[in-house]
Parts: sequence; structure tokens; C-alpha cells
Amino acid sequence: MLPLRDHLPTRRAPIVNSALIGANVLAFLFERMQFAAGVSPVALTYHFGLVPARVFVDPIGGVETVLTSMFMHGSLLHIGGNMLFLYIFGDNVEDAMGHLRYLAFYLAGGICAAAAQVLVDPTSTLPMVGASGAISAVLAAYAVLYPRSPIMVVNPVPILWLFFGLFLYFPAWLVIGEYFLVNLLDAMTNTQQGGIAFAAHIGGFVGGALLLRVLMTGRPRTDNYDRWRQWAERRQRRDDSW
Repeated sequence: MLPLRDHLPTRRAPIVNSALIGANVLAFLFERMQFAAGVSPVALTYHFGLVPARVFVDPIGGVETVLTSMFMHGSLLHIGGNMLFLYIFGDNVEDAMGHLRYLAFYLAGGICAAAAQVLVDPTSTLPMVGASGAISAVLAAYAVLYPRSPIMVVNPVPILWLFFGLFLYFPAWLVIGEYFLVNLLDAMTNTQQGGIAFAAHIGGFVGGALLLRVLMTGRPRTDNYDRWRQWAERRQRRDDSW
């Protein structure tokens, strides 16, 4: 199911989430500029991407690629899909955690994803790039924090468009749970099918679920949807008055 939006407002501007989206876009533009300058896409991907065999043999020498790989993407569709998920789910997770905790959480989720991919296939020479592992951690946090939040998705069965329309609404736990199960099944059969690091997705998701409790210490839960709806209505009335 392809999510398009949620309906939870935020109490604060998601400055970290917006900055992460911006950093990913800038990294993607940098890649394209390098390609236009004659740099081989394969060489650039191997230089900045995470190669499990390289990290496994020389963890110190390859440690920087754990970070750089999180901001590299292979295509416009790749970055577009990842940034859509981050845009939909990241702002509310940042709102719940706070700015600095969210940044630490996001990066830690990416590290968990990289560790999972290296441990599952330590001899692989295929470079891993993309923010999917860190975003998987964000999805896990959203599912725990806001399980009943309605998510608008594209109706995946065209014939049903005649009866239910193009868009459907499902609770976050179902949409994100489906994402987890699909990736888990693929991770159990293929470590990197078609260039997709399914094990990294699972590692980021599980890491995010475990890290959430630590990073939410001392922070109030914000899953009272009626209260959020009232707050959003008050904000809308205030904005309309201007």
C-alpha cells in the first residue's frame, strides 16, 4: 500500500525532518552533478555506498560509508519514495521526541540497518545506498506512537476503484505492519534482491522499535487523537482569523 498522507498535526515545525529531506535531495543533486562531470555511477556508488564485505573486513576504514550511504539514492523513483515516507511519518515522530532526540534516533536507525545488512551477508560486494533503513526506524516509531492514526493510501486493486474510489484510509498499524511483513518475507528469502536491502529495512525497523522507549524517556505520549483534533481545529481557526 502506497501512503500519501496522514492527518495528525504537529505542535512544532519539523525542522530536523525537513533538514533531513533537504540533505537527501542535495546529496542526490550532487550525484547527478558528478555523473554529468563524467564520474562513473558505479565508482561513485562504491565510494559512498556501504559495501558489507569492506565494512566487515575493515570496520574502521569503512565506517564513514555507514553515514554517507544513508544519503545516497540510485534513482529519482528511489529518493522520491523514500522522501514521501519520511515526509508523511517523520514530522510526527520528531514532534513526539523533540528535535535533537529525533536526529539521534534517525541516525541510530540507519546504523542499525547497516549493521543488519553487514551481519546477514558479510561477504557481499554489492553497495547499499538509500535512507530506507533509517526511515524504517521512523515507521516503527510512528506505528507505536500513533497506531490508530488514519493513513490515506492508494487503492491497490484497480477494479475496486469503481466501488471504493482511488483512495482508502487504514490505521497506521495496518499500513506499517504490511510494510514490515513484506520486507520480512523478502529478507528471509533474498538479502538484496534487485538492489533492495531488505535485511537493512528489518534491522532499521527493529532497531527503531527498541530505541523508541529509550529516546521517549521523560517525554509524554501524544496518541490522544481527540485532543489532537481539537488542537488542530483551534490552530486552523487562529490561522483563518489572520
